[in-house]
Amino acid sequence: MSRLSGLVNRNMIVAGILLMLAGDFMFALNDAMGKWLVASFSVGQVVLVRSVGAFIILGPMIMRQGAARLFHLDRIGLQTARVIATALDTLLFYAAVVHLPLADVMSFYMAGPIYVAALSHMFLGEKVGWRRWLAIATGFCGVLVMLKPSSAALSIESLYALIGSISFAAAIVLSRLLRGTSDTALVTWQTIGLGLCAAIMTIGDWRHAPAIDYGAMLLLGVVSALAHLMITRALKMAPASTLAPLHYTLLLWAVVFGVIFFNDIPGPRILIGGGIVVLAGLFIFHRQSVKDTVPPENVPKGVN
Repeated sequence: MSRLSGLVNRNMIVAGILLMLAGDFMFALNDAMGKWLVASFSVGQVVLVRSVGAFIILGPMIMRQGAARLFHLDRIGLQTARVIATALDTLLFYAAVVHLPLADVMSFYMAGPIYVAALSHMFLGEKVGWRRWLAIATGFCGVLVMLKPSSAALSIESLYALIGSISFAAAIVLSRLLRGTSDTALVTWQTIGLGLCAAIMTIGDWRHAPAIDYGAMLLLGVVSALAHLMITRALKMAPASTLAPLHYTLLLWAVVFGVIFFNDIPGPRILIGGGIVVLAGLFIFHRQSVKDTVPPENVPKGVN
């Protein structure tokens, strides 16, 4: 029986890894599409229509599970914190890519696993030894290299990317804490919260757009909803510290899409700082595998 249970756990972790990889690819596609759109329209307008488009995917799921279930949530404080974190993550990301290359912004987000390791120690009870704390500190140094914090070089867009990446990590940890909540409810409420914030931002800043552009914004919502659902499910199937390093594939896709669609090539400072962050994160992942301090968990019963 224990052997069967172990096999099931391993299969769930593999499934979680595959879902995370697929979700990250969808996110990278979403990011490239978003950068293209915010070059012509305000962040609020793009994100608001994107939020509406997400319900093309979420609508049937809500109908299947029943709308009433959306209002039966545990740990309302954590649910609210997660909605705020995901809204900040998305809005600040798009605010940053208006002026910065896609790969530059994504390099800041690659520090997410560093923040996750630290937050997981505090909030998820995952043990972090001195070697991983040293790697966390090294990762922060990589972030500083990318930021180049001087009065002449520090930009508001870089700060947007930094704060957004911290919000992104907080959302990952909160998703683990709320793994008993259905995927549909988690993604629906974060979409509603994001849409409300975006609606406020559009006041006095709405531009006329042709139908094809509105269609692209709606498609953006479909892609992002699929990505969120994949990653939300993955986080229920495997430990956060196991899945977090897989987000490094986002940097690869960001470089590829940036070069192909925007002719953006990362500069030396971003490459060096990003390299430090990636190596630190990979070491954290390696130590997690060696220590194996977090037992795999099954998806809770009744989760849709």
